[in-house]
Amino acid sequence: MSLNDILDALFPAGHTVAVANQVITGQAQTAQGTVAVLGTTDAAAIDHAMALALAGFILDTIEQHPDRPLVFLVDTSGQALSRSQELLCLNGSLAHLAACVDLARRQGHPSLSLVTANAVSGGFLSFGLMADQAYALADAQVRVMDLRAMARVTKIAHERLVELAASSPIFAPGAESYRRMGGIEAIWPAPSAALLEAALTAACQSASASDQRMASGLARDGRQLAAGIAQAVDNAVIGA
Repeated sequence: MSLNDILDALFPAGHTVAVANQVITGQAQTAQGTVAVLGTTDAAAIDHAMALALAGFILDTIEQHPDRPLVFLVDTSGQALSRSQELLCLNGSLAHLAACVDLARRQGHPSLSLVTANAVSGGFLSFGLMADQAYALADAQVRVMDLRAMARVTKIAHERLVELAASSPIFAPGAESYRRMGGIEAIWPAPSAALLEAALTAACQSASASDQRMASGLARDGRQLAAGIAQAVDNAVIGA
């Protein structure tokens, strides 16, 4: 499905979204009012210029449109992989982008992300997964690391990781695995203005609530330890 088809399905009331260097920015009309739309397309490998463009758009929205909801559209193959990007500290630019998303949250901007095609590694972690709630289309490809790459990093045999992925969403790629772990709130069969409206309403109502993803991961039998460990740390901090 093309980006234009996705935008038309999500925002039938109209939008002024433009694409430059695979970076999406603009405004759109919804039943909740005007929303800021940003993201990447065509499996963009996010580099310095893209990260800074997205961060700048978020900062402009905070300054010029207080409380305006943010809708992130995610289609990324991850962070740009090159020596020059690493030497220029791409990790710093991605951290800056993540910090801007967090700043928007603290300034009262509800946010949600929709994975429209690909969500891979640092490009997803520093952007789409930072939204208050993340959603994915049914045919989206979501993963942090390919199992062969994971085998090289962890020194666990690829065959063993394949076995683990068959029974545990922690190792398995795919939107459903991320839903079970709580990272993705729900999977949409297709882009839909009605689903977006419901998600925006939920985001606006829960903007001040604590992050429920660990609890969702526990309830969905996807992440069984994270919520308990976080609670134990909280108890230790307050001396309970």
